[in-house]
Amino acid sequence: MSQSFQPPGNPFAGGPVPPGPGNPFAPAPPVRDNVGLGLAAAAVTAIAAAAIYGGIAGAIESEIGFAAIAVGFVIGLVAGKVGGRNPILAVVSAVFALAAVYLGQIFGIAIIGAEELGLSTTEMLFDHFNLLTEVWNEGKEAMTFLFFALAAFAAVSAAKKA
Repeated sequence: MSQSFQPPGNPFAGGPVPPGPGNPFAPAPPVRDNVGLGLAAAAVTAIAAAAIYGGIAGAIESEIGFAAIAVGFVIGLVAGKVGGRNPILAVVSAVFALAAVYLGQIFGIAIIGAEELGLSTTEMLFDHFNLLTEVWNEGKEAMTFLFFALAAFAAVSAAKKA
């Protein structure tokens, strides 16, 4: 008696799989291990994120604490995607995130102060920076430092997982 015989290949395709040309495996992803480029990208991202964060805070005349987390996340993500998984990128991303959140808050205060005093924002930033830091010091509270910590944590997490 004869037994049923399955042809080699995919049993659901209805026949044998014809051999294809070239390598049947996907190429390995490129190695991202450029720490210098990752640091540069994180620095540029930190400056842009600080400007956007401060611009939004100044436009609505209020600080958005949760946006600080997004600032840290974006900085870490860019550093990790561009520079690879080097642990130094996570640490530097956290430092850049802290600086970006602080500068964003100062920029937001400068926008608000410039409107109230009838000055330009650049004049507030460059000529009255000590006044901006005094206003920031008077307005800081526990939540300010919580969002600083969360921004740094988001930066580290994003850099490690990118």
